[in-house]
Amino acid sequence: MQFISTRGQTDPLGFSEAVAVGLAPDGGLFLPERLPDFSGELARFEGLAYAELCGEFLGRFATDLEPAVLKDLMARSYRNFSHPAVAPLEQLGEDLFVLELFHGPTLAFKDFALQLLGNLYEQQCRVRGQTLNVLGATSGDTGAAAIHGLLGKPGVAIFILYPDGRIAPLQERQMACTGAENVFALAVDGTFDDAQAALKEVFGDQAFRQRHRLSAVNSINLARVLAQCVYYLYAWLRLPQSKRSNIEFVVPTGNFGNVLAGWLLRKMGVPIRSFKIATNQNDILYRLFTTGEYRLAPVAPSLAPSMDIQVASNFERFLYYAVGRDPTRVRDILRTFRETGIYRFEQFDADCFSASRCTDQGISAIIKRVYQKYGYVCDPHTACGFADLGSDRVSVVLATASPAKFPEAIHAATGLEPTHPSLEALKSKPVAKHVIRADAASIKAFIAEHGV
Repeated sequence: MQFISTRGQTDPLGFSEAVAVGLAPDGGLFLPERLPDFSGELARFEGLAYAELCGEFLGRFATDLEPAVLKDLMARSYRNFSHPAVAPLEQLGEDLFVLELFHGPTLAFKDFALQLLGNLYEQQCRVRGQTLNVLGATSGDTGAAAIHGLLGKPGVAIFILYPDGRIAPLQERQMACTGAENVFALAVDGTFDDAQAALKEVFGDQAFRQRHRLSAVNSINLARVLAQCVYYLYAWLRLPQSKRSNIEFVVPTGNFGNVLAGWLLRKMGVPIRSFKIATNQNDILYRLFTTGEYRLAPVAPSLAPSMDIQVASNFERFLYYAVGRDPTRVRDILRTFRETGIYRFEQFDADCFSASRCTDQGISAIIKRVYQKYGYVCDPHTACGFADLGSDRVSVVLATASPAKFPEAIHAATGLEPTHPSLEALKSKPVAKHVIRADAASIKAFIAEHGV
């Protein structure tokens, strides 16, 4: 299978090459040239373990990898999850479920894709005999998951940009307390959007990119989105047959990658009724899907810091399909948005999406309410998913992070003090971070000095 850029000015690439490149040279994001149809294979998938299902699914895309190699990659990628189901589906009410995605090494949903991506990078370095410098930007959980997917792997250095002072302390410690020589936590003087813009500018320098063998680990990387499709399929297969046709996945999201993965799965023939985009007070996606207007606004720090985003990178992939797979229109819309900070869609089809928003006050109230009603403790991001649930459908809320990563918010709402051994161990370790300007020149200079 070949993969094409949303902006239409890059030659199609195979799976391994598209993963290695990350961001397309024309600035676009890779997508499959065509989406496979899994509707006739769902019965065959029943009862498969998580790693087996992932192998079956990704085998339709990673056609340049030998089946035995792919099977080994899947087994290694999901063996470090603490729950035997990997992604357990917990039932809270008759038509209310929680899909727990925080049982990986860094206690966040990003582990599903980034454990796999780390192993893919290691495989590529071994096969090609080359080193690789991996660059990413994070608003909280991506960085830790990316780092722990690449800890100590030979031939790879990883650089993660994050907004200094704007992520949870334990999220920072997961990145900056590893002690690994191939890990660089880069604290930028700005917001996540500033870090993400600088990252894209670095990748826009093709000579630098090729000279330093640079790859993107953000959700702009194709492998991450495809890997995340699998837990939607896994959850759908574990629901009672009578509930599957009326399911709405409720997805806390800021960068749009998590919900995009589910939506792509729906386009591949899995009968999912709808998706609800759950945002915090930085609600650009809520405003888009309720008004048809994509407009920048200032970022306000919140109790759900991983969603403190105003420019959702993965929206470009959805946009590509929304405009009839027309890369010229994609380029025109993105140019207008870049120049003005706003784009109004004359006819915006929200398809199967709805959206909700939640303030910090609302997050605290929901954490308390969910605990009192169901005896279930959710983190601040997951709490956004419990706002405005539909009563006429089966709701599956994606639990994106462990409450132990946000002990202050949980204690304030419930009086509980959630802990986790891996997080407790970090508290006594020194923080090793590098404060850096949020501009491409500073980032490139650092990579040139410290890269492999």
